[in-house]
Amino acid sequence: MPESLGPKVYSWLDERLGLSPILELALKKRVPDHKHSFWYYWGGITLFFFIVMCFTGVLLLLYYRPGDGAYESVQQINTQIKFGWLIRSIHSWSANLMVAAAFVHMFSTFFMKAYRAPREFLWWSGFGLLSLAMVFGFSGYLLPMDDLAYFATKVGLSIPAVMPVVGPWIADLVRGGPDITAYTISRFFALHVVILPALFIPLLLLHLGLVQQHGMSIPESEQQKPEAERKSIPFFPNFVFKDLAVWLVALNVLALLAVAFPWPLGPAADPLAPAPADIHPEWYFMSSFQILKAFGGWFPGVVGEFLGIAFFNAGVVLWALVPLFDPNTKSGQWGRRVTWFGFVVLAVLIVTTIWGYAVLPAVAH
Repeated sequence: MPESLGPKVYSWLDERLGLSPILELALKKRVPDHKHSFWYYWGGITLFFFIVMCFTGVLLLLYYRPGDGAYESVQQINTQIKFGWLIRSIHSWSANLMVAAAFVHMFSTFFMKAYRAPREFLWWSGFGLLSLAMVFGFSGYLLPMDDLAYFATKVGLSIPAVMPVVGPWIADLVRGGPDITAYTISRFFALHVVILPALFIPLLLLHLGLVQQHGMSIPESEQQKPEAERKSIPFFPNFVFKDLAVWLVALNVLALLAVAFPWPLGPAADPLAPAPADIHPEWYFMSSFQILKAFGGWFPGVVGEFLGIAFFNAGVVLWALVPLFDPNTKSGQWGRRVTWFGFVVLAVLIVTTIWGYAVLPAVAH
């Protein structure tokens, strides 16, 4: 590969950038190859959608105006800027697909026991990245300031607002006051394009560095095989080319969704108008929203709100601390219990999300 760059050019770059150790590492590194290898690609898919989201976000940033002119600027992007509607649609779809891919990556990592020692910080950094990705989506949802974005954000902020004592304070801090106004858009814009990238990118680099340090984990069924029977493929070029092929598939899926289902822009937000009948938070917040609604119905008043928040937060904390409950590299009683805990969490997320969409008219504001 160095010869293809030209000996002199490569030598000049190598002397200044130190390319040889990187190339040697890429050529020597190997990736496990087994029947579960399909799940290795979901981290790369998540990264791909993040890159697309950043690229299209920069293009949108050239024309977007936060504040009172937010809606008009998005309308201009949709109707007057060449391919502006497509860039906006790709941006929105890539954000949603990134969160979806991150969820798949998280659960595949969980069920392959890839959180076990010494990969605890891989799990925690990945958990942090998923949390930030969801905040990315939430902060960007308001920026068009159409009616759906306005009322969906209002519903979304009602989740932390029900927390005892600090809940209303947190909601007011995020909104910039008691209501969603131009100040709220400015705060969400700063969060979306400055604060979150400043947190996300270093954490992403740490996560990728830990992946390189610890390598790909293998499932328990493969660990039980003798070392000589375990298969692997070179990281470069075999795994890299397969990863790029998966990225190409992801790009085609993204393009088809963006063109066939352009991201809509509704009428401008009117705080005095009634909320749309099907208003709801984004799909990745629907589970938490429905859990709070369910507990509020079962235990009316402050007790229901407190129990709902306690139940959801307890689940999140337990999920984050999974590596501490199942640290061993061999199967055991605790390992099986943690696996069943994962099945319960996955079932709760799916059931409550479907439940939330099924009762949308009952929760409309």
